[in-house]
Amino acid sequence: MKKGFYTIMAAQFFSSLADNALLIAAIALLKDLHAPNWMTPLLKLFFVLSYVVLAAFVGAFADSRPKGHVMFITNTIKVVGCLTMLAGAHPLLAYGIVGFGAAAYSPAKYGILTELLPPDRLVAANGWIEGTTVGSIILGTVLGGALISPHIAAPILKHHIPTVNTPAEAAMLIIMGIYVIAALFNLRIPDTGARYPKQERGPIKLVTDFADCFVVLWRDKLGQISLAVTTLFWGAGATLQFIVLKWAEVSLNMSLSEAAVLQAVVAVGVAAGAIFAASRVPLKKSLSVLPVGIIMGAAVMLMAFYTRDLFPAHWGLYFGRVHVPGYLIVAYIFLMIVGGLSGFFVVPMNALLQHRGHVLLSAGHSIAVQNFNENLSVLVMLCLYAVLVWLDVPVAAVIVLFGTFVCLMMWVVMRRHQANQRAFDSVALIGEVKH
Repeated sequence: MKKGFYTIMAAQFFSSLADNALLIAAIALLKDLHAPNWMTPLLKLFFVLSYVVLAAFVGAFADSRPKGHVMFITNTIKVVGCLTMLAGAHPLLAYGIVGFGAAAYSPAKYGILTELLPPDRLVAANGWIEGTTVGSIILGTVLGGALISPHIAAPILKHHIPTVNTPAEAAMLIIMGIYVIAALFNLRIPDTGARYPKQERGPIKLVTDFADCFVVLWRDKLGQISLAVTTLFWGAGATLQFIVLKWAEVSLNMSLSEAAVLQAVVAVGVAAGAIFAASRVPLKKSLSVLPVGIIMGAAVMLMAFYTRDLFPAHWGLYFGRVHVPGYLIVAYIFLMIVGGLSGFFVVPMNALLQHRGHVLLSAGHSIAVQNFNENLSVLVMLCLYAVLVWLDVPVAAVIVLFGTFVCLMMWVVMRRHQANQRAFDSVALIGEVKH
């Protein structure tokens, strides 16, 4: 990999680390405000809303200047979101501002890969980026869970900093510092020299251009398959993040700080699956991983029937004087497998989509279309989940519905791909370098 790639990885790691720690802190802040349970998944909804609303504009912005500069500007917006939350704004509104920065950050983050690297390195690059991102999710989730602990927050709270009165607010000070570290790496990202035609500025023209790009990518025989899979994956992944928290509370009797560790365990699996895919699945064989999506959906359904009562209380492992219950060990292994399946099948799909987008469109515009679809899926699925929580549907029933939906959608995508294969040579199309 080129030297600049590792700087991009570092910038992505710290920015994502802060994003995930902030989510746990924001959930804790909602609990401090005694907000209703259905409001928790709306945090993610407000975060991704900008990805959908601004999709027609962020691609043009990412292509209008060097990607490192774009990442620095948008990372600064995330810091503003943290400050807004500390100033007393509602967590939903403040986390929405952070989402605004993330929406503009994403086309630059992924778009620069297609500028910096040749197509045959994209799967490996995505594997490393996803592995780095998942590593940041692991540490960010654990860090967020630790920072909201009264014991960890005490050294900060004893200084009586204005507007910092709770562990969640103390956590935000640390998180802002992590965003600053990310910004320093943003400034070190090299200019790839890629330049695009002067970008439109009129809103109507930008929306029209975005709509054209949207249609082009969905009509492409490879683009539509990879886009459908990544759209389903990210919508399902965002929902699963909250399902795991609720499942841990109901089935395993865990607190928010403890449940945050389970999210990190899933992320470990995703990282392992992503790295394995990066080393074993070349771009021309990326479509071979589609059946793994059905296996993942079926595996998730098993969560509905798993509780801590399945194992005797004394069963487990001892590490010195620390006893890790058996039900928790099995939960860790199971969630790691689910994460591994997820990472293995999404990384090749993501690389294929980036390649087709770069061939058909431009780096920024193709990623903007991808983000629009994926985050529209997140919005829809989180809204449905919030409604199910509001209706007090048991978490076991929610998990079964979720897993069934994933399996059914993946089956539909596979049937569509089979129909496409009968009409064209997919391997030859992947091998194209220009449209």
